[in-house]
Amino acid sequence: MALTRLTVQDFRNYASLSLTIDAKLVVLTGGNGVGKTNLIESISLLTPGRGLRRAAFEEITRNGSENGWAVAATVSRDGEETRIGTGLAGELAGSERARKVRVNGAPASGPDILLDFLRVLWLTPSMDGLFAGPAADRRRFLDRLVLTVDPGHGRRARDFERLLTHRNRLLDDDAAAAWLDAVEAELAERAVAVALARAETVGLLCARILAQAEAAPDFPAGRIGLSGAFDRAVAERRAADAERWYRGVLASGRAADRAAGRTLEGPHRSDLDIVFTEKDMPAARSSTGEQKTLLIGLILAHADLVAKVSGITPVLLLDEVAAHLDPARRSALFARLDALGCQTFMTGADPGLFADLPSAAGLYRVADDGVQPLKHGTPA
Repeated sequence: MALTRLTVQDFRNYASLSLTIDAKLVVLTGGNGVGKTNLIESISLLTPGRGLRRAAFEEITRNGSENGWAVAATVSRDGEETRIGTGLAGELAGSERARKVRVNGAPASGPDILLDFLRVLWLTPSMDGLFAGPAADRRRFLDRLVLTVDPGHGRRARDFERLLTHRNRLLDDDAAAAWLDAVEAELAERAVAVALARAETVGLLCARILAQAEAAPDFPAGRIGLSGAFDRAVAERRAADAERWYRGVLASGRAADRAAGRTLEGPHRSDLDIVFTEKDMPAARSSTGEQKTLLIGLILAHADLVAKVSGITPVLLLDEVAAHLDPARRSALFARLDALGCQTFMTGADPGLFADLPSAAGLYRVADDGVQPLKHGTPA
């Protein structure tokens, strides 16, 4: 699976751009602020969610444009081409704007359908603090990993968040017990489903990490697992029993939750634990370099898992990934990406960082005047 053409309209700093792509390993090089990350952000929006920057859709529209933004791509899979696109629609002043999705020119029901054609994983500099940052960031990261394996996870997670918000409002309004019982029954079902999907993906990923330990020794993915009382309780029960248990937890905890102004127990309090296996040390206490290699290893192992489970090789977006690696690790990364067979987009200001890429890689110079293909050894 690969993107063969990418088109953007009124996206960030691009008024209009159409780029033909004929390589598995693609490098976008150029000075700071010319739009390298903007291009891979556009690809990240060809999947459910808000993309690698998690920006509000209104913020993406190019300054001076009143027509919203659009991203489209031609996706080739086993020789069959599909055109997918998304964007912010609503042209009239004051009209409501909403994200729209199209497949082969026809309107689609929503962004979840994009997962039928494309799976996207990304790694950005802002994720370097993932292991030491707040648990909410790791949950979001984990849910993105689950989504690329299990497309139904996005809907379940959204339903859970909606019901959780509804319950908190009912508690704040001191609603009748019957109303809370009904909402909590639905909430328990979604909560257990979310937890089970996360646990399944973590289990599958652990198996791929072990399988890839020899293939990618320069990027150990570490040992991962879920932590939290809710996850332990669900793991010890059958799904129906776990739902009944959680309904009891919610019912008995109403007073405490009302006082706290939030629901104190559930999958929204879970965390993803990562341990640097070589030193048997939590990733949060590892060095910055170790955390970077662990994160790269985790993405590589997950890319392999997605391909095995879904039959769709994912597209990888690696923003400034080479800048903080020594030459040996850069070469090891490029060799591993080539072996994976995933189409990978990388950005970097210095084209020299990519000298060890295979000759078949596609290099592009990004500048204020557009995007131009380069040959290996061509000055940027």
